[in-house]
Amino acid sequence: MFNFLKKITSPFSKIKSALSQKIRALFSRAPDESAFENLEQIFYEADLGPAVAADLVEKVRIFYRKHPQTDTEQVIRFVKQELLKSFSSHANGLAPAPHVILVVGVNGSGKTTSLAKLAAYYQKMGKKVLIAAGDTFRAAAVEQLETWAKKIGVDLIKSQPKSDPAGVAFDALAAAKARGIDIVLIDTAGRLQTKSDLMEELAKVRRVCQKQIPDAPHETLLVVDATIGQNALDQAQIFHKFTPLTGIILTKLDGSAKGGIAVAIQKNLNLPIRWIGTGEGSEDLAPFDPKEYVDALFG
Repeated sequence: MFNFLKKITSPFSKIKSALSQKIRALFSRAPDESAFENLEQIFYEADLGPAVAADLVEKVRIFYRKHPQTDTEQVIRFVKQELLKSFSSHANGLAPAPHVILVVGVNGSGKTTSLAKLAAYYQKMGKKVLIAAGDTFRAAAVEQLETWAKKIGVDLIKSQPKSDPAGVAFDALAAAKARGIDIVLIDTAGRLQTKSDLMEELAKVRRVCQKQIPDAPHETLLVVDATIGQNALDQAQIFHKFTPLTGIILTKLDGSAKGGIAVAIQKNLNLPIRWIGTGEGSEDLAPFDPKEYVDALFG
């Protein structure tokens, strides 16, 4: 009973996908070449990416040759097992306090909201959290974080509008050391990955952090909107160039049938998905679990 309740309330249960249904319809009879071509299209439309889709279809072909009497459910189990192999293990321990997390992303990705949800998550764990409102170019971002900080009871460092974001980060880390803070979450201005001057600013924030704490930031998380599909790969590659990423927060999975982008990111960039967002509530951000994710992709 309790496992059933856990399943219903899991953020992963909000992922909208019908891979199982589509595969069952496609392989309801012995597959021919057109069935495999359609299967590749199904994988591609789920945003697994062309390379992953083609590789997966070839593995299904080989599986069928070896097991000609296989049924559809066995095929689905085989595909799920292959997808799970895509996710390598990445350690994610916290550094000695203060543990500094830089959150980056483009406008509209859910960056500021995701940062606030992370603050709520760590606060519930009993950690002393501080938020640095580094998106000084958007007054609404600072106001949004102020509201969250008051709601969940965490400290906030901010500055005047249009001030230097690197200065906010510097002041936040100084305050964190003085106040015995466990987790520092640094917001940054949303930016297009094609704007090199803005991307250089991120590199500056990183350098300034290191003046206070030499190995900071300990994590740099890129917030990616799952609904943009393969464009997420372009974003991650450019951000990674200017400020080395340690992981991805994948948001808006509840509004997309294209959740396969998590596989594409892992396979192409070897960047782990750290968190997933599936709604507006603070409970709608959860640590990424590969098995729950793959199960959700198949409904």
